[in-house]
Amino acid sequence: MELEEILKKIEETPKPKVKKACIAYSGGLDSCLGVEFLRKVYGAEEIVAVTLDVGQGEEEIKDADEKAKKLGIDPILIDIKDEFTEVWMSKAIQANSDYNGYPVSTSMTRQLVAAVVAEQAVKHGCDSILEGCTGKGNDQYRMHNVIKFFAPDIEILQPVRDFDLTRLEENALVEAWDIPVNEQVTGGDDKTLWCRSIASGAVDLNQPLPDDIWMWLVPPEKAPDKPTIVELEFERGVPVAMDGKHMKLGDLVMELNVIAGKNGVGKIDMFEDGIMNMKSREIYEAPAAHVILKLHRDLEQWCLSKDEIQFKKSVDSKWAYLVYHGQWYHPLKDDLDAFISKSQEWVNGRYKAKLYKGNIDIIERHSDTGLFSPEMRSIKTRGFDQRWAVGSTKVETLQWMIMAKAGRKPQPKVEIKKDLKKAEKVKARK
Repeated sequence: MELEEILKKIEETPKPKVKKACIAYSGGLDSCLGVEFLRKVYGAEEIVAVTLDVGQGEEEIKDADEKAKKLGIDPILIDIKDEFTEVWMSKAIQANSDYNGYPVSTSMTRQLVAAVVAEQAVKHGCDSILEGCTGKGNDQYRMHNVIKFFAPDIEILQPVRDFDLTRLEENALVEAWDIPVNEQVTGGDDKTLWCRSIASGAVDLNQPLPDDIWMWLVPPEKAPDKPTIVELEFERGVPVAMDGKHMKLGDLVMELNVIAGKNGVGKIDMFEDGIMNMKSREIYEAPAAHVILKLHRDLEQWCLSKDEIQFKKSVDSKWAYLVYHGQWYHPLKDDLDAFISKSQEWVNGRYKAKLYKGNIDIIERHSDTGLFSPEMRSIKTRGFDQRWAVGSTKVETLQWMIMAKAGRKPQPKVEIKKDLKKAEKVKARK
């Protein structure tokens, strides 16, 4: 579509009146373009830009600040790294955060960012909030849910969706309006300490992935031939130390991303079922998350009872579903948090794992709260008198005896018999 057609489409679309607008500014294509939308399209008299540091790194923050100067804005910088790591990420680990293979991450940061931006918009007396989500993706739901929860009376502006813009049309506007953007991958990327999302919604079915798109990950075939041993210590289900050194969770995850990534750990290439019930091919790298979640699940298997483990699986699944679908602040999510937190009281231990060319092998386990009792369970030791099991085994089999006498044995399937006879006839002809 030519630039004139794009501008005409925008001009003909009804737009609300805007005086003072707030925008979540990251320095990416959508937020930079959003600033110019506020000026050129919505006619905003004042713009309150808010930059949130969720652990994307100093380089990205600096790059966003340099672009802000070119755009003529002075963003408010708010550091929420500790809240994200110590609160949100900790809960994700305790809940074994996994939405069909995706370690819940971007879905958390979007909601944390939305909450802070909404609070700032109210604080500064803004009448609107602009966010750059597409109408085809998940983030529009996450952002809108939270914004309306914290700022119910503020208008939400979503130009990419409301003007029905494609990424190529956005790029055309960026070029025409001379907006400072240097997007390396179509679709951009969203980086947090927990998981990096790459070109979300823009990856084709059989599109190859070049090695230079990764930030932490070294492809397994290029990883070192010598394995790396890491030791993690957990308290209440959360890592508190690595290789004997106690650390804040954010620092631990940052270091582990580099260590695990160098050993080929952390690549995710999957089909994802989004909030709109449409599939997309999604690419992530999450080296630290891969290691931590594998060890945490194993530690839970060791420290929790069978009934707790079975029940918690359904709780974890619902937790991930709610968070992915933009419902971090839902009352049910709070209820699940309470159960998960209580369950982690005894999930304490120390693990050693070998990282080698994409593999994670547990080589040592230590816990004072584990429920594995080798002296009782092992067939190599006596532990208890095996004859004690006679009575319980007989009682367990009673239901099977009753079902058998009632004629509840499985009957041969007729279609199987027919298929066998047909196969025999064919064989005989040959």
